[in-house]
Amino acid sequence: MTMASVNEQGWSKRIVPRGLYGRAALILFLPVVVVTLVVSIMFLQRHFEGVTRQMTSSMARELAFVVRRIDRADDAATALLAGESVAAPLGLTLRIPARATGGDQRLFYDFSGRVVMEVLRDEVPGVAAIDLASDDKRVVVVLQERFGPYSLEFDRRRVSASNPHQLLVLMVFTSLLMTGIATIFLRNQLRPIRRLSHAAEEYGKGRIVPYRPSGAIEVRSAGTAFLDMRNRLERQNEQRKVMMSGISHDLRTPLTRLRLGLSMMSPDMPPAAEEISAMEEDIAEMNRMVDGFLDYARDEARDSPAEETNVQAFLDAIVVDAQRAGQQVRLVRFQGVAADRATFRPDMMRRALDNLVGNAVRYGNLAEIDATLGPRSLRIGVEDDGPGIPEDSLDAAMRPFTRLDPARGRSSGQGTGLGLAIAADVARAHGGQLRLGRGPRLGGLRAEIVIPR
Repeated sequence: MTMASVNEQGWSKRIVPRGLYGRAALILFLPVVVVTLVVSIMFLQRHFEGVTRQMTSSMARELAFVVRRIDRADDAATALLAGESVAAPLGLTLRIPARATGGDQRLFYDFSGRVVMEVLRDEVPGVAAIDLASDDKRVVVVLQERFGPYSLEFDRRRVSASNPHQLLVLMVFTSLLMTGIATIFLRNQLRPIRRLSHAAEEYGKGRIVPYRPSGAIEVRSAGTAFLDMRNRLERQNEQRKVMMSGISHDLRTPLTRLRLGLSMMSPDMPPAAEEISAMEEDIAEMNRMVDGFLDYARDEARDSPAEETNVQAFLDAIVVDAQRAGQQVRLVRFQGVAADRATFRPDMMRRALDNLVGNAVRYGNLAEIDATLGPRSLRIGVEDDGPGIPEDSLDAAMRPFTRLDPARGRSSGQGTGLGLAIAADVARAHGGQLRLGRGPRLGGLRAEIVIPR
């Protein structure tokens, strides 16, 4: 890049406003100014000059007719009588002799007067002077003939179109009015963007300020995306805190048992088989906890992208794999066309359903899966025959590391309390939700994942 282009870019950056409001105002007002100037130059100048030239040319023929009648007279009295007989019907005022004038005169802002003078001098013989300044509503044409100077006066409106300055003033006033209205409208449209920028800036500083999407559709969409991002980040931060506390809490018990078991071992006496088996169970339980923590904290960005999937074939594969693992799982109902597809992330959805099925067979003996594929949404339900969850504990059950021992009959080492939390996160990642309730068929817990199709 040359030095000249760099200087040119620096000059343009200094001229162009840096703020969104200034740039939007420049985009809005610059065309108005340009159009006003173009109309002023092209329309006012060319159109009014053309109209004035045509009107003056017609008037010049009337003046030339009066001049010829005066030229044919034998004396001054006859010339006056002949001129008045013709001038009066034509709306002209004849003065013999003419009033003294100081040459051509016009007001400095009378642009059409220049055209009037030019046409009259070209088409009317004997023009000595033209006065447009003494009375801006009258035109005085002084002519020099053999009987002396005389003048013909007529209304200025006969040679000029309506005053172009009135149109110019009206155009400027209308432009200013529309500019004011546009400024108010533009400010109202930019206010939601400023509010969104302020909310994002404050959140970057660690402060959460109230924000509600408003404004145009695009701004509302950006505001909704910001709120979703902020809520997702806050949820991830909360989950990270809960996960750390859950890890420290859940791993403490098996580690304590391992520590006690190791402290009771003696080099002179080998450990009993029961002690070794108990330690292996503690290690297996810790592995299950760590796997659950890693599964819950998995970065969604590493999962496969959303794709169109045959729902019935997807559910059949889940049921077959569960049955191979010795779980009593069956697909009892599928409403929808078998060949229809839905768009979701297969890996994430499978992980969620595996957790729901695992919870169902852990706390009950049988798990049933049903699905409804509607025109706009997909609903997948997993129901078990276990004890279920009380209604006042449904919301708490979806929190990470929450164990409802009395409600679910959970024994030690059966899970980490992450199954429902993982399923809820997967549903939210697909723009849907996880619903919990009492199963109508088996009477246990019913978990439904509802996502847009």
